[in-house]
Amino acid sequence: MIQGLKKWRLFALMTALLVFLSGCGREEISTLLPAGEVASDQFNLLILSSIVMAFVILVVTVIFILAIVKFRRSKLGEDLIPEQVEGSARLEFLWTAIPIVLLLILAVPTVYSTFDLADVSSMDVAAEDGSMTNLTVNVNAKLYWWEFEYPEQGIVTAQELVVPTGEKVYFNLISADVKHSFWIPSIGGKLDVNTDNVNTFYLTFDKESSELEDGVFYGKCAELCGPSHALMDFKVKSVTPEEFDQWVAAMQEEATPAEGELAQQGEQLFTEKTCIACHATSGVGKGGGVGPNVATFGDRNRVAGILEHNEENVKAWIQDPQQYKPGNLMPSPESLNNGEKFSEQELDALAAYLMSLSVEE
Repeated sequence: MIQGLKKWRLFALMTALLVFLSGCGREEISTLLPAGEVASDQFNLLILSSIVMAFVILVVTVIFILAIVKFRRSKLGEDLIPEQVEGSARLEFLWTAIPIVLLLILAVPTVYSTFDLADVSSMDVAAEDGSMTNLTVNVNAKLYWWEFEYPEQGIVTAQELVVPTGEKVYFNLISADVKHSFWIPSIGGKLDVNTDNVNTFYLTFDKESSELEDGVFYGKCAELCGPSHALMDFKVKSVTPEEFDQWVAAMQEEATPAEGELAQQGEQLFTEKTCIACHATSGVGKGGGVGPNVATFGDRNRVAGILEHNEENVKAWIQDPQQYKPGNLMPSPESLNNGEKFSEQELDALAAYLMSLSVEE
């Protein structure tokens, strides 16, 4: 008996800790710490619905406790029959009207926000010179990585989305294989990414990501899409409009040859082993590549979206990609290297070359 009580106490303690810890979060990935207009609107709806639900729970609990205390058998006896209220017009009106009022309190702001956040009528507004007045990004979801194309700027990147702060950024979402879902918890979302239709919405980024601990916001796939669904992450760098323009200009420049003997050897291997057939090394162009564009590989926050960004993890990923992301389409080194693993020297050269690919100063 005592042993059972101890177990229940432990269970109750763990439950309480779980409730309290659920309110904790990191600013770069927590929906409870909104960093954009859309996220703030969604957070306010969450608070409103929580208040309504808490009110209902409180009222029901109070009525339940009063009924137990006031009408307990030991106090009123066995033979007492409480006053019958069946057919009371006043009570029937109350328990019909109150839910309707609560429903309206929830429904009106929810419907308004839903239509407001779905308004993309300004996406294709053009200036007098024919250029788009708003930034649009085409997002292409693939197993298990993300591609970001900037059609107006004529550039494309992967795994790291770069956006300006203080303005609406519009997104066209489509999938190249199966159904995914685009979500940046601190900024807003999420929205399905389908294969047969383009979904559109907008987000705003109110805070520069450089102020965060990791220097980026975290984005995720929120739709179960395969064995490595939980590893389908991407990062978001939000910068000032001036810094964004500088980044775009750097991306629009043609790729420069590798510097240093080891990196040059890696560049040669990258071409000889047909890596270049899947991975573009220039930011200029359109999306639709088989593999992620690596023009900004040296600027990324993670390797393959999940590993610490260093040469050792680059080499580990190249040598055995299935170990880190089961089901991804990255070919094994044996299929590229005449049936053999890459040598340590080849891995060093490839890692040095990839880490040298950078557009940020």
